[in-house]
Amino acid sequence: MGKKEMDDYLQEGIYGAKELHPDQKKKYLGTYRERVILALTKTQVRGKKGLTTFEEELQKHTQATLLVNGHMNISFSKPYRELAEKHRISHSYITNENTDSTYGLVLTADHAIDKEDIHLPEETPTDTAIDKTDKKPWWRRLLGI
Repeated sequence: MGKKEMDDYLQEGIYGAKELHPDQKKKYLGTYRERVILALTKTQVRGKKGLTTFEEELQKHTQATLLVNGHMNISFSKPYRELAEKHRISHSYITNENTDSTYGLVLTADHAIDKEDIHLPEETPTDTAIDKTDKKPWWRRLLGI
């Protein structure tokens, strides 16, 4: 056995088997980025944003798997789980004690799909939003003075 082989063997014995892209697996609830169909942040899951987009992706990818962040309250993910069950998509709770992902749920395939846009489209501000550049007091803007 050469020195390099011996070092690799010892390192694997001490730290465990080497993983490919462990940062991706931590971020995307145990799967690789190339397999992600849709990823929703915890805030988006709590606000029930993206339910329609989620259901559209479920209809397109019938062999997908739903990964739910186990650090979140299960009541927030309930509408997404019910949609997954309606479309006969399996789901799993992923809880990693060493790290906590920013994502609340990830819809994933069992093979690489390399989908470019896996996040919800950014929300555009509405026309009724108050213009922050207007320096008048709020009550003058309200009365139109």
